[in-house]
Parts: sequence; C-alpha cells; structure tokens
Amino acid sequence: MISKSSAAVCGVALASAAVWLGYQAYAPASQLYGETISHFRDPHHLGLTFDDGPNDIYTERLLETLSRHEVRATFFLVGKFVQARPHIARAVVAAGHQIGNHTSSHPNLALLSSRDIRAQLVDASHAIADVTGVRPELFRPPFGARRPGVLRIARELGMIPVMWDITCYDWRRTSPEKIENRARRVIESDRSRGHIVLLHDGGHTGVGADRSATVAAAERLLARYRGSHQFRAVEKADFAV
Repeated sequence: MISKSSAAVCGVALASAAVWLGYQAYAPASQLYGETISHFRDPHHLGLTFDDGPNDIYTERLLETLSRHEVRATFFLVGKFVQARPHIARAVVAAGHQIGNHTSSHPNLALLSSRDIRAQLVDASHAIADVTGVRPELFRPPFGARRPGVLRIARELGMIPVMWDITCYDWRRTSPEKIENRARRVIESDRSRGHIVLLHDGGHTGVGADRSATVAAAERLLARYRGSHQFRAVEKADFAV
C-alpha cells in the first residue's frame, strides 16, 4: 500500500515531468521530439529567418534591405497569407530567398490531431507552390510548438523541420535596438557555432502587422556583422547539424 506522502511525492514528480516535457515542445533548440535544424555548423554563418508573411509593406521593405546588402534569408510563409498577397510571395522567390512552410493558418500543431497537422502542412505547401511555383522543402512549426508526430509528418511530406537558437521577441511592441541587442548577446557570447535568428515580417493574426522595428533591426544586424559573418539562407543540406 502506498502511503499518502509517497503518493504526493509521485504526484509532484509526474507533474514536474509533464511540465518539463511541455517545455520541450516549445524550446526551440531541443531535439527531444526529433531532429531539427536549429543552428549552423560553421561559426561564421548567420541566418536571418522571417515568419508569418507575406505581409505588406514590411516583407517588401525587408526584400529591399536584403537586396542592398546582397544577402539571402529564409521566409516561412503562412498559406492563407500567400493566397492573400501572392505578388509578395512571388517577389520573395524572385529575389532568390529560401521559402518554407509555416502551415496554412498558424495553429498550435502540438494540440492538433495527426489528420489536422497533415492538412495544415499540405494545404500550405499547395498554396505556396500554386502561387510561386516552388514547393517548400523546409518547415517551421508555429510558436515552435511540436511533438514527435508533427516532425514525422513534416518529414513524410518531404520537408525538413527548422527551428532557431536566437529569439528576438520582435512580435511584441519593441524597438530596433532591443531586437538587435537580443541577437548580439547570443552571437557574441557563443562563438562555437553559427546562429539562426528568429524574426517576423508578419503577424499570425492577419496581414498588416507593423514590423517596422524588425526591418530596422535587420538593417542594423546586417551592417554590424556583414564583415565578420556570412549571412545565408537555411538549406535542406543543413539537416542533422
């Protein structure tokens, strides 16, 4: 017979384990639920990645900034926004940037059934391919939320999951300086690997999100690290770093 005190200890342990497992579903660099790309092998490489677009006018302003610096980035596109702003999605591809699948409507995939997860990824890939002529080979889960089934389905559909190891919190109301400083702290404190930076050119609730601070921060990061690092897009070949 288990005593009340032992049962209480077991209950606390189980609750702690559940919290830890739940955290792993959102921890961007965690490999607990399956392998993902979260950084580069080469410590001189930097990747700017942009989620939740396309979004006028800020995706277009980012394209101008990246073109001026002759840098390629990675854009994770939401299917319904691609359908709403097809000309911007085509402009991203025409500029030579990498594109990825960010689902059809940006739900928390960790909470969905396998059937709904597959539908979100398939519908987004179809929307992106129909508009741009390119079928995405990369996938990023909204909010970074995932479980083993999410990553398995992405791989079955021929896509590699991509996370990140620098979070700039630019979806909040913030300033270019704060966004830049969050990236700088990691880039300059961890020189053992190349970093993938999470930024946003759109907002998951709809087109029209103000991302002027992100555009300005991207300009600052490009100007600061252009001489010491190689900015590059994420590629499928980066899998299993």
